[in-house]
Amino acid sequence: MHEAVHIYTDGACKGNPGPGGWGALLRWRGHERELFGGEPSTTNNRMELTAVIRALEALEREVDAVVHTDSQYVQKGITEWLPGWKARGWKTADRKPVKNVDLWQALDALAGKHRVEWRWVRGHAGHPENERADALANRGVPAPRRAAGA
Repeated sequence: MHEAVHIYTDGACKGNPGPGGWGALLRWRGHERELFGGEPSTTNNRMELTAVIRALEALEREVDAVVHTDSQYVQKGITEWLPGWKARGWKTADRKPVKNVDLWQALDALAGKHRVEWRWVRGHAGHPENERADALANRGVPAPRRAAGA
């Protein structure tokens, strides 16, 4: 593997569903790039997936990448569940539609453009880059709108 781009991602949601944010820290050869954004009404799982999608979209060419996520949903989904979902026409093992299929399909297509290693890290356990990704995700959460006249 060439020198890999290390990607640290996280999602945040204030209520589930509720306003949510995503954050990503990309690190390569001493350079860093921070990304974050959010949506007014979403779920934590959607923000976890969006963080990885936006990070992979930011890569300008095919690379070796190591994605660090504290989301077992993302890590197990991409490494264990996805092949079965695809084989069953995007249905779960009990033949129900896969949740967040739009994001899973986008992530599958983007991950296929790179050589990606998926690593799960324990969240909120003092992992410096994960803490930074968490802070970025929280920055991405849209501020609540004030009621008219408030």
